Amino acid sequence: MAERGGAVAALAARFREGKPLITAWCGIPEPSVAGLLAGEPGFDAVTLDMQHGAYDFDSIARTVGLVAARGKPTIARVPVGGFTTVSRLLDAGISGVIAPMVNTVEDARRFAALAKYPPLGERSWGPTAALMLSGLAPETYLKEANGFSLTLAMIETREALDALDGILAVDGIDGIFLGPSDLSIALSGGAGLDPEGDAVRRALEHAMARARAAGKRVGVYSQSGPRTRELARQGFDLIALASDVALLRAGAQAALREARA
Repeated sequence: MAERGGAVAALAARFREGKPLITAWCGIPEPSVAGLLAGEPGFDAVTLDMQHGAYDFDSIARTVGLVAARGKPTIARVPVGGFTTVSRLLDAGISGVIAPMVNTVEDARRFAALAKYPPLGERSWGPTAALMLSGLAPETYLKEANGFSLTLAMIETREALDALDGILAVDGIDGIFLGPSDLSIALSGGAGLDPEGDAVRRALEHAMARARAAGKRVGVYSQSGPRTRELARQGFDLIALASDVALLRAGAQAALREARA
């Protein structure tokens, strides 16, 4: 049976199942790449990166439908401070938005305001593509969208960790997404990059505990299959497995090793 709201609402529906979700992470702005990864049964979603990847709004709008055709939801990460892009992405059929460098309660409030319709937020009306992908009537979409258009605030600095309880308490913030690499830089004062080090592991455990206490979702980026498996056992709701670039490089290296053996 098709999920109510189609792929647009699928991320929220799959979260409710209580199983860790693994998302592909794409920075190459070619729809066929995201579509190819969406076709892999092991991926539950596809994330398109506007911060460090080459995606822009136009390339995302061309990609969402291809991912939806595979029955998967699409998530987008906006640039730092790119809150004004949030409502356009949701209009295009994105199921969830990750906002990087949400360091304060005010950052979280601005993010939530543009992602949620009144009375919770200030999102304006115009979800043309989202309506088509959801199959919902306009009145139904308006009534239900706040529940399935998800907001994940990235926690990746000392300031954000200090403000974590306040960020989690903001109405309209559905969860957090942890960036281990940036956390390692922040926690070491720029001394090194160690996303799997002890300091980062402690920060992830702390953030997980606070998110659980607030009843919010928690996601994280992972650089490898074994680390993804470990994070899934720890109970993270959403885990990004490497990136399209990393997967392409790993596949090429494996094939070359075999070819030159």
